[in-house]
Amino acid sequence: MFLINNSCSDRMEIAVKTAEQNYRHKEKQNPASEWLQTVSILSEALSKIKEFSGETFVIKCSENVINNPVLARQFAEDVVLLKQLGINPIVVHGGESQISKKLEQLKIQSSFINCVRVVDSSTIEILEMVLSGLINKQIVAEINAADGMAIGISGKDSGLIEARKLRNSSYNSDSNIEQIVDFGFVGEPVRINTTLLQELSESSIIPVIAPIAFGKNGETFSLDANTVAGCLAAAIAAKKLIIISDVPDGMNQGNKKLSISEARKLSKSKKIPTEIITKLETCLHALENDCEAANILDGSLPHALLMAIFTKLEAGTMIYQD
Repeated sequence: MFLINNSCSDRMEIAVKTAEQNYRHKEKQNPASEWLQTVSILSEALSKIKEFSGETFVIKCSENVINNPVLARQFAEDVVLLKQLGINPIVVHGGESQISKKLEQLKIQSSFINCVRVVDSSTIEILEMVLSGLINKQIVAEINAADGMAIGISGKDSGLIEARKLRNSSYNSDSNIEQIVDFGFVGEPVRINTTLLQELSESSIIPVIAPIAFGKNGETFSLDANTVAGCLAAAIAAKKLIIISDVPDGMNQGNKKLSISEARKLSKSKKIPTEIITKLETCLHALENDCEAANILDGSLPHALLMAIFTKLEAGTMIYQD
């Protein structure tokens, strides 16, 4: 039987009405039309709730959400609401800005190649401390404060994510030679062990995952959080992959729904920011490997997560199977 308790319904109505004010033109309306509009949105949301009940969503949290107390609280409330409605959210996060801040405090300098931080043996310890400790527990605390039950883990826990050294190369136009780039302890996923996530999906616990993984020889690797989210969504055949972005209207397009083929053309067109191309490629990887749909959302909008899932309001761009 499908049940929604009163507190859950009340919270959803508040979230919907709050976000509605940010998305719709503030036209003067009479009370009757306001109520009819709210009822219409809630009715629409109910059909989505029934459709998604029992499904798993992988949600990549943005830097803005992590660093902004108001957005962090709203994100936590939205994630808890998803769980209460019978959806299984898996939260993945990064934390580049806080990593940079901590390294600066410790007077540790970093070098970058192709916008990727090179991570040596001492730096990886700092990254793990910030990602698996500071940020991970911050998000867990927010979710727990919103009446949820979250647990913080990394890819090293329960053998969740095995990684290898990131393989990349650069082309030197002067010497006409392709050179292998060494990023140190920066990795890419090669295997996902879904056992733990499957067990958690059957419980009331919300997993919050830091992008730290283990190597076959016991190494610790730092991973790109978007890549982790995409690989997890593919491995567990998630209903949705949702990437919350720090780039407002990052697609720079009129389209709010894109097929895989349309998204592929957009990615190759180079008409969108590089960081959005990376997120788009992550979505395409997930969709081509059993994930049903993917969304890229503007994380600066209040309750964008709920709007993208439960209403027709345009909170971002959805990419779907052809």
